[in-house]
Amino acid sequence: TLGPKYGKIMKQIAAEIGKMNQENIVAFEKDGSYTIVVNDENIVLAPEDVEIISEDIPGWLVANEVKLTVAMDVNITDELRKEGIAREFINRIQNLRKESDFEVTDKIKLEIMMHDSINDAVLAHKEYIGSQTLAVSVELVEKLDENEAKAVEIEAGVESFIKIEKVSV
Repeated sequence: TLGPKYGKIMKQIAAEIGKMNQENIVAFEKDGSYTIVVNDENIVLAPEDVEIISEDIPGWLVANEVKLTVAMDVNITDELRKEGIAREFINRIQNLRKESDFEVTDKIKLEIMMHDSINDAVLAHKEYIGSQTLAVSVELVEKLDENEAKAVEIEAGVESFIKIEKVSV
């Protein structure tokens, strides 16, 4: 809409609009207009004169709704990855408890077969896994009998085995 009105100074107008910062844009959205000066002439911009768009920042997910902008860091740290693996194990163990018809209060002994991709996570969150699954012991073991253990995929392409055994306390 600005081209037909200001054709000969459109480049200067575009340059001034390009200089707007976040505060200017917020004020523009709030007030419904914004004034720039080009060649000593006040140019009043209306919302229909410009298109305001948001771009994602690499590693962040950004969403806008009217006057609210939310940005979330979506980078996965090693600590978050380990916690995610622990939570996946908890989910798989709880499902295995259910499949085995264990009572909610039954205590278990838990064995998890080692895999380079999960060992650190299990060790770092061993107590958490145990407390959430009522395991009196959580052990990483070299090998499990596949007839007594359940295969689980924790991450894409990462398979391990879990063995749970009810214990009497």
